[in-house]
Amino acid sequence: MSPVIHDHARARLVTDARDLPVVHVELRFDSADDPATVRVAYPGGTEWAVERELLERGLRYPVEQDGWRIWPCGRVQVVVERHDPAGVDVVQFDCAPLVRFLRRTHREVDAPRPAART
Repeated sequence: MSPVIHDHARARLVTDARDLPVVHVELRFDSADDPATVRVAYPGGTEWAVERELLERGLRYPVEQDGWRIWPCGRVQVVVERHDPAGVDVVQFDCAPLVRFLRRTHREVDAPRPAART
């Protein structure tokens, strides 16, 4: 059984406001459920499912795929933009918590598994 990896990060909601509101999100990864996907849970029940590999590439250079746009913003932040029929959501994250979380997901996926007993 694979452990579920949980971590927390702060996200800045990109709006027209002068100061971007900060929300605390939960980052979650479950290799048994979907090893290609990272979940980002926002307060109030909203949850995003984003491809792990897309998020990783977006930390280094601009990427766009299936309604997602992700790009580095300076050296220490990344912007995640999500398009759906209801509109566009734009969130800015510090890179460090995302990088740490993604490294943990790789350790989980790449870790050797004990042999099954017969």
